[in-house]
Amino acid sequence: MNTDVLIVGGGLSGLFLAQKMHQKSIDYIVVEARDRIGGRIHAYDHKNADRTTPFDLGPTWFWPGQQRMLDLVQELKLQSFQQYSDGEIIYEDASGHVMRGQGYASMQGAYRIEGGMSSLTDGLRRQIDTERVCLNSCVKKITKVGDTIYTTLRAKGSEDIVIKSARIVLALPPRVISEAIEFEPGLAQVVNASLRSVPTWMAGHAKIVALYEQPFWRNKGLSGDATSRRGPLMEIHDASPAQGGPYALFGFVGVRAVNRRSNVHEIIEASKSQLIHIFGDEARQPITIEFQDWAFEPETSTDLDLAPLLEHPHYGVKNDLKNIWDNRVFLASTEMAPEHGGYLEGALEASEAVAKQLLAVISR
Repeated sequence: MNTDVLIVGGGLSGLFLAQKMHQKSIDYIVVEARDRIGGRIHAYDHKNADRTTPFDLGPTWFWPGQQRMLDLVQELKLQSFQQYSDGEIIYEDASGHVMRGQGYASMQGAYRIEGGMSSLTDGLRRQIDTERVCLNSCVKKITKVGDTIYTTLRAKGSEDIVIKSARIVLALPPRVISEAIEFEPGLAQVVNASLRSVPTWMAGHAKIVALYEQPFWRNKGLSGDATSRRGPLMEIHDASPAQGGPYALFGFVGVRAVNRRSNVHEIIEASKSQLIHIFGDEARQPITIEFQDWAFEPETSTDLDLAPLLEHPHYGVKNDLKNIWDNRVFLASTEMAPEHGGYLEGALEASEAVAKQLLAVISR
């Protein structure tokens, strides 16, 4: 199997890059280790009798001023709406005392997308050749022989596959590249050190989404925003669709990753009790509670990501990560974006930069 550009990773950055290659009639293949596209964009699809409603388990928002996201939403003919923020905010102190009207709506003014963030990656996939997207294909080894890259894939349910390409783009978290992929010849020690030094944004986090028949918090004059010093949910927001139900609250789990893996049931039950304590007895009967822990997905996170980040890192392509194998290997995850690293906008920013580099190299 041969191609000009092999794109490893079927998340937002990988699919956005594939769209750019498709538009310029450059031969490409996208390989994705998971059985789905989207990467860190993922949703729980709640099925009713007449429709399916997605609820984001990964990224949820983008912001005014993030022009690439605004342009892509328009290009894909999607509809955005503002994060619900009407009503009072709740603060829960370390002793469990609940106070209304405390704090501020941290996501007020942020945008969400009707149909969830997976609408972005689904829309991009429709704009490229779907036969060029290979799921369940995990990269084992990347070998450079002269000016040719040979990528060995472990394909689920079949023998290993080798793809021959002129260039390869790794639209993966840098730490995953360092931990999961063998290179021959081996990458320089300084390159591996730089890859490991880049924190994967939100990789150590877990998220809980609770669905309800009615938005009872809104009926009480509450926005759904809450912060807590007690937990297990440290930050809570309204996660309801733009129109209609089911309605939802979601929260970021404050329990450290190393303590979550063997305590999922206990965390879910404690989160349910916390929602009852904060929002009232109407929270007692959720339709369902969904739990997503990104810290233990090897396509996203490594052991280095289990420690929580205390601040937003300074992202961008370090000098050691430029010109890998004489510009045969490119990096295109959101962590490579200097301005919007870590955000969805950053995934587009990094992918756009690599697309320009590829087009310049290929045109020569």
